[in-house]
Amino acid sequence: MLAGAVLAASPAAAQRKVKTKTKTAAPKAAPAGTAAPATGGAPTTYAATITAADLRQHLSVLASDAYEGRATGEKGQKMAAEYLSKQFAALGLRGPTSNGANPYLLPFGVVKFAPTGAGALRVGARTYTDGRDYVAFGPSAFLTEAKADPVFLGFGIETERYNDYAGLDVKGKDVVLLQGEPVDERGHYLLSGSKQETEWSSAFRKAALARDKGARSVVVITFAGGSSFQPMAAEMAAQLAEPTYELTERVPQPMTGFMLTDAPPSGIDLYLTSVDVGLALLNTTYDALGKYIFGSFSGQTPPSAAFRAQSFSLYHPQERTELASEDVLGYLEGSDKKDEVLVVSAHYDHVGIQHDTIYNGADDDGSGTVSVLEMAQAFAQAKAEGRGPRRSILFLLNAGEERGLLGSEYYTGHPVFPLAQTVADLNIDMVGRTDPRHKPADRYLYLIGSDKLSSQLHALSEAANATYAKLKLDYFYNDPNDQEKLYYRSDHYNFARNGVPVIFYTSGLHQDYHKATDDVDKIEFDKLAERARLVFYTAWELANREQRPVVDSNRP
Repeated sequence: MLAGAVLAASPAAAQRKVKTKTKTAAPKAAPAGTAAPATGGAPTTYAATITAADLRQHLSVLASDAYEGRATGEKGQKMAAEYLSKQFAALGLRGPTSNGANPYLLPFGVVKFAPTGAGALRVGARTYTDGRDYVAFGPSAFLTEAKADPVFLGFGIETERYNDYAGLDVKGKDVVLLQGEPVDERGHYLLSGSKQETEWSSAFRKAALARDKGARSVVVITFAGGSSFQPMAAEMAAQLAEPTYELTERVPQPMTGFMLTDAPPSGIDLYLTSVDVGLALLNTTYDALGKYIFGSFSGQTPPSAAFRAQSFSLYHPQERTELASEDVLGYLEGSDKKDEVLVVSAHYDHVGIQHDTIYNGADDDGSGTVSVLEMAQAFAQAKAEGRGPRRSILFLLNAGEERGLLGSEYYTGHPVFPLAQTVADLNIDMVGRTDPRHKPADRYLYLIGSDKLSSQLHALSEAANATYAKLKLDYFYNDPNDQEKLYYRSDHYNFARNGVPVIFYTSGLHQDYHKATDDVDKIEFDKLAERARLVFYTAWELANREQRPVVDSNRP
């Protein structure tokens, strides 16, 4: 599972406390008329072939020290890709890609950006320090010190109601923006009409739009003075010192409906500054900034007397390394509805070797990977015995998830089967342990996203569980206010943002998450098997029902 993102917020946003719900309500059921699962012996017969022993056998290989933590682009990940493609071939699945060397592999390129020293931002005679006065994200456009080509663009918002970009071309420019959005003295936001801020309060949302407008870099001025900005920067220092990763070829993704606003977008050089740096960049005062904000609200349009961004230079040194990686795909063709495809996914990469220690990632996400293998075996056996699925099934094992959902981003940008013909993605990530919110004897599984695009998918999932698996379905992390933001942190997200209904299955976070202690000996294989069977039952119903799930919602 992708690590949680960092977010530098304004002081007001940083001081707000998010309430954690103590009771978890399941999403609303589908409208009347949704078909229940077809009862019968076939699903149970083939689900029984998913066994703890087989899961242990596969995981003992993939999460062994020999695979060196399966880091994307490294030796261990290549070994895992070879092992997985051989398993798909042995099951009789087809390799559906055009990769001549191995049709089970979908290659993609990754670029690794590693900081090589402290950067600097200069305005006139004044020099500001990276990590103290500002922080930097993403691939640097300033590997050597160079002058920026700045343009001030207010809040960097583009909506029908309020547009900072009207009539402006920012291609190749270095855009300077204010954090937040138009608000009045009582805390009412212009865009929402209430005290609820919108996605445009996110610096990362603004940066994504500027990137898509062709900007070279984005500087977002927060309203945190040095005394409050520096502690925030210090908290992020360790993470910002780590390499970042992006696809060699960035895949444009839809920005409507689903937009990850608490993680830096790929493909843009982004800087968040203290208000002190911002005042120098705009040659203004704090009071003048306040008047601009309130004037934007009262006028409901960007004030005409805007600030002019001052000349400045930047230096953000990085080392750039290109890596080659690949997703692993196994395809089982359906019968009368074979042109429609169900995706069953997991990520097989982990974080590799760190400080001479191997991070085997047995649960994250070895558990999901071997679950997909066992489900592929069950469906392949069903087809061999004349009970194959009506719809085709793509078993998709992604690399690059730990580096920013890169493998699924590449696949959804270059789908082997059209996304319009993809009926759903069932994504499995960390399903082999019991988390601290549950007792050791609990038979449970978290479901995330089942109702966000299709009420029918959610109802089908509930019915399949009630009929077959009878686990406790926990929707704690399906809450839009989930502080962990798990909905955005695994590969299903790239399908959801493209309008494909999804379910994300996980047994939750635990003390060994992203640690070297996430090993095979801590996996609860009996629980892993029954959780994999639940996903199998849901996949069986999706692959065989008469109609595909209707997309009737679009909720983040």
